[in-house]
Amino acid sequence: MVETGRFRIGVDLGGTKTEAVAIGADGEIAARQRVDSPRDDYQATVRNLTDLVKSVEAEINARGSVGVAIPGAVSPATGLVKNANSTWLIGHALDVDLSAILDRPVRLANDANCFALSEAVDGAAAGANVVFGVIVGTGTGGGLAINGRVIGGANAIAGEWGHNPLPWPEGDEWPGAQCYCGKMSCIETFISGTGLARDHLAITGQDLSAEDIAANTLAGDPLAEASFQRYERRMAKAMASVVNVLDPDVIVLGGGVSNVERIYQNVPPLINEFTFSDEVKPNLRRNVHGDSSGVRGAAWLWHDDEMSMALSN
Repeated sequence: MVETGRFRIGVDLGGTKTEAVAIGADGEIAARQRVDSPRDDYQATVRNLTDLVKSVEAEINARGSVGVAIPGAVSPATGLVKNANSTWLIGHALDVDLSAILDRPVRLANDANCFALSEAVDGAAAGANVVFGVIVGTGTGGGLAINGRVIGGANAIAGEWGHNPLPWPEGDEWPGAQCYCGKMSCIETFISGTGLARDHLAITGQDLSAEDIAANTLAGDPLAEASFQRYERRMAKAMASVVNVLDPDVIVLGGGVSNVERIYQNVPPLINEFTFSDEVKPNLRRNVHGDSSGVRGAAWLWHDDEMSMALSN
């Protein structure tokens, strides 16, 4: 294989699709491939990931560093995958297994952390020091990047604020709904797209998706408007707890609900009501890279000063 330049290979392991990209030294994507993700089969997943990396490298005719975004985390205590909704990954040393086949070190990170990193490096928060990334889709995830590096935390759970309880509960917000994690009133149950749909159904009897509810607000539907106002206030309370702890330079939203434009006008003023300060000006931005943020962030897990180590074998 000819070394034609320094490339970063990023892979995003999703529940249905796995995507890989090669990013050149100029930050541009030189190759992109996507394949179906195996389910309920760890060994098939390992083969799928390694075959995809090799295929991308064959396309660019170069060897690259490899980072992988996963729907979980690697336990610092055991070195094994934990908290993955692709449950067949749990209990396996995925990075070790990939490294052995690819003959180089491989880095793994939670997909929300990769989202935050991607947007911090060259996305909506480019140039910012402290970036909190929030994915609001089927679930709710959070990720943290500081000075262009992922912060996973001592226990690999940094950013998992979606499994804190919704702060400052009002009315029927406590005890709230039970989360899949087993606890009650998790932020995820309120500000995910699923949470918005659940709340709207409970109040109105209308079984609509988050996208349909947002569309109905534009059409002047008062029931949808009321649901979205509740949603925005809950998002503001959840965001305020992040501001009180981190005071990030930028909060970037991703996931399906991030496409609702009104959020960026309505939520920041509400955040101010719940922060421990006389006045804050939350910098809430929509993502730039969209669905590609995870795979791009995985590629950026290797930094310039580490590339020699990444390609040493």
